[in-house]
Amino acid sequence: MKIYILTDMEGISGIWRPEQVQKGCPEYEKARILLCEEVNSAVAGVFDGGATEVVVLDGHGNGDNFILEMLDERAVYETVKSPLEVMPSLDETFSGLIQIGCHAMAGTLNAFLDHAQSSVSWFNLYINGRRFGEIGQAGAYAGAFGVPVIMVTGDTAACKEARDFFGDVELVAVKEGLGRNRAKCIAPKRAHKMIHDTSMRAVQRARIGAFKPFILEAPIEMKLELCRSDYADEYATRPGVERLDARTVRKIVKSVKEIYYW
Repeated sequence: MKIYILTDMEGISGIWRPEQVQKGCPEYEKARILLCEEVNSAVAGVFDGGATEVVVLDGHGNGDNFILEMLDERAVYETVKSPLEVMPSLDETFSGLIQIGCHAMAGTLNAFLDHAQSSVSWFNLYINGRRFGEIGQAGAYAGAFGVPVIMVTGDTAACKEARDFFGDVELVAVKEGLGRNRAKCIAPKRAHKMIHDTSMRAVQRARIGAFKPFILEAPIEMKLELCRSDYADEYATRPGVERLDARTVRKIVKSVKEIYYW
């Protein structure tokens, strides 16, 4: 039984200030440790639940956030070679996707560091008329391979978003946003136990078919509302992209596997 784990940093317990997720800031190195500890908790729980193989993607920014020497040696770890890669090893042989350290989509109230892909240029992403963030995007991409989301961790807003998209998915809320740039967190050790126990339960439920893939029907309409018109100027020059107004562009794709590509 194979499980894929996708990681981010904004939804990790103990990360409660924006500078902690920014490379080059002094607090970032401590945040990397917190990330690895939550990853290890999830990996241990997944194996305890009956998984035989686990692949973990370093999914924050351009990757290179993991401290490899800290990580559970039973799993395999990967990063992307370019922004055009999504989850390189994911395919139809996996039984579930777990998302660790998630944040809510842009514009969510009391969500720590809410955004969708780019906090600088992206304002709203709509797929087939529904507003999406990274949680839904990842779930839809996995669904194209028949792989269900079985668990999500992050702040309370991210967990609510996951519930809205995926229904009865396993959730662990490790913090609560106090506006966009502050959060109150549960103690990391408590978070680790919760993540271990919940990931174990998620895998056990996946073994009996408790989760269904999140499926989008093709063709797929993607609309991207950008923060400024000059960002839309650039997007509008790309193949297949239609300009709708000063800040909004549109693209039709034939496959869910293309929903990350502009």
